Formats: sequence, C-alpha cells, structure tokens
Amino acid sequence: MVNTFLPLVLVLVSLGVGVSIFFLKEEAFKTRTTLNLSGAIIKLLLISVMLLGVIEGRHYHFEATLVHGVKFVLRADALALLFGSLSALLWLLTTVYAIGYLENSPNRSRFFGFFSLCVMSSVGIALSGNLFTFFIFYELLTLTTYPLVIHRQSEESIKAGKIYLLYTIGGGVLLLVATVWLYSITGAMDFAYGGYLEAFEQTHALELYILFFLFLGAFGVKAALVGLHGWLPRAMVAPAPVSALLHAVAVVKAGAFGVVRLVYDVYGITLSYALHLLAPLMVLSCATILFGSIIALFQDDLKKRLAYSTVSQVSYILLGVSLFGPLGTIGGLVHLVNQGLMKITLFFCAGNFAETYNIKKVSQMAGLGAKMPLTSFAFTVGALGMIGLPPLAGFVSKWYLGLGAIEAGFGWVLGVLVASSLLNAAYFLPVVYTLWFAKSTESFVPHIAFHPRAETRLLLLVPPLLTAVLVVGLGLFASHDLSALSWVRLITRLEYQ
Repeated sequence: MVNTFLPLVLVLVSLGVGVSIFFLKEEAFKTRTTLNLSGAIIKLLLISVMLLGVIEGRHYHFEATLVHGVKFVLRADALALLFGSLSALLWLLTTVYAIGYLENSPNRSRFFGFFSLCVMSSVGIALSGNLFTFFIFYELLTLTTYPLVIHRQSEESIKAGKIYLLYTIGGGVLLLVATVWLYSITGAMDFAYGGYLEAFEQTHALELYILFFLFLGAFGVKAALVGLHGWLPRAMVAPAPVSALLHAVAVVKAGAFGVVRLVYDVYGITLSYALHLLAPLMVLSCATILFGSIIALFQDDLKKRLAYSTVSQVSYILLGVSLFGPLGTIGGLVHLVNQGLMKITLFFCAGNFAETYNIKKVSQMAGLGAKMPLTSFAFTVGALGMIGLPPLAGFVSKWYLGLGAIEAGFGWVLGVLVASSLLNAAYFLPVVYTLWFAKSTESFVPHIAFHPRAETRLLLLVPPLLTAVLVVGLGLFASHDLSALSWVRLITRLEYQ
C-alpha cells in the first residue's frame, strides 16, 4: 500500500509553522512557543508513524511532474527515515533550548521563522526521492540558514555570512551542473537501492568518473571536507542553537547525507568500487579526520574547538561509506546519528557556559564544573562519547568502522582511527579536566537571570541532559531491535542485496 499524503505533510508542517511565525509580533511569546513546539511534536509523531509503517511494509511516496522528465519526488525509504528521525528529534530539543536561549532577545520571530524553514529543508533533503528534489532542498537549506548565521548582525557575523554564502552557493552550482550533466546521459534522476548507473559503465566511464568528483565537491562543501571547510569555524559566530543545529543535523549532515545518496543510491556501492571511486574518498576522509583533530588541539575558543572537531567527526561517516563492505557502511551510517547526538550535547553545553557566565574559552573554565555540575556532566558524556569510550555511542561507531577497515583489507585505516581517537582525547580531556579539577582564580558572575538554586535556566539545562542520556542509551542498547544500529543494519542489507 502506498501513502502519498504523509511525506508532503511532513515537509509542509515546518513550512506552515515558519511562515506563521514571521507574522507574529515580538511580544507574542505564547503563540510563538505554541506554534514552535506543536510543529516539532507533530513532525516527530508523523515520523514515528512512518517508521512503524515502513517496518510493516507500507510505502510512502509523493511525486508531481514539473516539466517533462523532471519530477518533484518525496519518498520515505529506510535511509530517508534515519536522517528524518534525527532531524525531527533534534528539532524538538533545539526548539526548547532556543526558547530558553533567546528569552528577551530581539528579532525572535525572524529567528524562529527561519529556524523552522531550515528544519523543513533538512527534512526535505532526507525525503528527497531524486537528485532534482535533493537540489531544491539543498539550496533552500543554504538560503534559510544564512539569516540564522547573521542573526546578531554584528560586523563579524555579516562577514561570516558572506563567507558561508560564497562556499555554499559555489557548492550548489557544482551540484546543479553535475545533476544536469548526469541527466543528459542517463535520462533518469530517481534514487534507487544499488544505484542506477551500472548500465552506463561501459559507454560513459570517463564522464561518470568526472561527475562523481563534481558531486563530491558539491556535497563536500557542506560536509566540510578539508580544503572546503573554511566557512564552518567562521559560522560559529551564530547563536548557540544555530551552531548546534548546523553541526548536528542541518548543514554538515546534509553534505554527508548527499555523499551517502551519491555512493549507494546513484552510483551504487558495487559500481563505485569498480570505477575506483572509493579509494580517493577514503584518502580524503582520513585526511579530513586527522586535519580537523589536529587544528582543534590549538583552539582556546570552545565553539571553534568543537567546530574543528565537527570537521573531523563528520568525515567518519564518509570513511564508512568508502570502505567497501557492510561493516564499514554500518559504522558510517550509525555515526550519522551518534555524531549528531554527541555534538548537539556539546554545543548545548557550550551555549550554557557562554549564556550563563559569559565563559567562551577553555582557559576561562577552571572550576566551572562546581558552578554548573549538570551541564558539565552532560559535556563530559558528550566528550567521552566523541573519544569513543565504551559503552557510549561513539564507541559503537568506531568499533564498526574498525571492523569495516579489516573486512575491506585496509589495516592502515585502523591506525587513522587510533590516531584520531588519541587526538580526540588530547583536545577534549583538557576541557573536562579544567571543568572539574582546575582551581578557579576568578568568581563567576551570572550573565542572565535564573532561579538562585538552579545552575542556569531550566530550558537551557534539560535539552543537553536528555541528549547526554541518549548518548549513553545508544551505546548501552545498541543491539536492541529498536536501536539506530538495528535500523542501519536494515539499510545496509538493502544496499548490498
């Protein structure tokens, strides 16, 4: 049975919320909050219905022909729901956090309007059933995140916004050129398990080779591959909820998800391997993993340290894709979820430190653990997860990536994983040590108002605690039938069948 209704509704929910909020006055706090939370909860419920439906064999597919051969297609396959579920869950938590973070600040209707449109774009990317639809939402994501990056409208944020647009529009042009070129060869654009280009291997091998790298350049900008990452650290000038969303589920994940679709559902993993496309992707991923970690070591600004950590960690997903074999695929795809939860926890905490006591640098954090124990606990969980300590979520990702490297016969990749984990420890453990053990030489003066018996505003505290619990749960219960790992195993079976 095919349901044509739900995929479209899932996208329109965020669009309706976003457009409605633009028309609200600044003082309409209750209405804006109700709209925000209602939209996020409805989206999460719809995703849950579709997940259960897919498990029971239902299909969710919407399409509309725009011109001959060009269709707008939304499809909820297993891979789409993996990314879509992450977007919906983290949108709800980030909305709660943003309500607390932006309390009494100006331009909240503008912020939450674009915030909802940003989530609409992310979910649209997840549900895109072909390259044309993917391109539409990929560009919408650029246009809806730009106002969030420059939200403070300071000189620094305006400059960061220009750099962000320069990189991402360049990537968009590459994506358009590659999509049109590929369509001119194949006459097809729909994603399909196992890809749809095998029939063109003999006749258009050179074009397919060139096109792969055009697509990789397009997606690599948002995925912050080394050399294309310059926009990401500068975009840290955005408010903390935006940084959290950019790094956990929106922009960088859109780029990584694009590479996943490219390799598995456009080229197909077998053809990608036969055309020797996976080896360059593997080398580029490993270089990015090590580069991001090394640069993170030297950042005193906490958000910049986390930004370079993202440069490194997102490439674990691409590394898993490049390892020809089911175990590597599992490691890469499950990291799509695990990295999102760990990184959003860290950014929520960084936002709490900055918003509550105006602490933005690692060198200022001595003794902060005693003042903000719950936030510091959540940060510690996220940091240890990123290092890959068992039984946290990051360990599951690295375990499967290591097994995938052995399965594919690339033992040297294990060395990269070990080196990267050591570098993760080298830039995260000093932060944890400073929080809990370094002696404070300064008194902490609250930057915002909150209950005297609390460590910060409740709406700022609850989201990182929940995501920290999920980081532990995804590791402890990784083998459960309802875990992200089990869902990723299902996707892997479909891609390798």
